[in-house]
Amino acid sequence: MACFLVSAAEAAVVKVVETVEEKKESKAQAEGHDSAEEVKIPLSRKLKWLTSLLTGGAVLLMFEHIWHGEVVPWFPFLTAMSNAEDAAEMFHEMATVGVTMALLITAVWVVMCVVADALVKRSTEAAEKA
Repeated sequence: MACFLVSAAEAAVVKVVETVEEKKESKAQAEGHDSAEEVKIPLSRKLKWLTSLLTGGAVLLMFEHIWHGEVVPWFPFLTAMSNAEDAAEMFHEMATVGVTMALLITAVWVVMCVVADALVKRSTEAAEKA
């Protein structure tokens, strides 16, 4: 019913962290603290990947909930908010399904980051040997 709100909320938090990290990285680069010899993927770019994954999932789920009539264009927007029984069921779904999906997306992102770092490291080592 509203499980997409969990991913959307996580995406908003990650976007704020991403913006702060971008500012910190650009400040460090301007001050010359960025070492040119170490090649790696910046954290801000990795956070951008996570934001994209979470936002894409939330939008897709929102579309699915609109399609099934669970989200409507009039107040209270979520049909489950019309009575207390449905609201309790919605909050339970958010706490179980929504959190599980957000954690799964985050776990996939962690694996993506590990693989990307390994590929960059392998590519760098191969370039140094050549």
